[in-house]
Amino acid sequence: MPLPKRKTSHSRTSRRRAANWKMSLPSVGECPRCRQPRLSHHVCLSCGFYGKRMVLERKTKVAAGTEGEANTSQD
Repeated sequence: MPLPKRKTSHSRTSRRRAANWKMSLPSVGECPRCRQPRLSHHVCLSCGFYGKRMVLERKTKVAAGTEGEANTSQD
């Protein structure tokens, strides 16, 4: 059985092993309802739908001046 003629160096071994550990970019598609970018097989964060059903309830933002005005008066 054939044997290697020289010892494989540590750097050559590491370089060969490192080629298999490269990360790939996540597959990003667009939501069919709102056309916002979303990860495939995940809930759309902008509209809350997954497929044809609503999974997340989107909360509406409260106006900035309504709650804080009553508490800040010092009269």
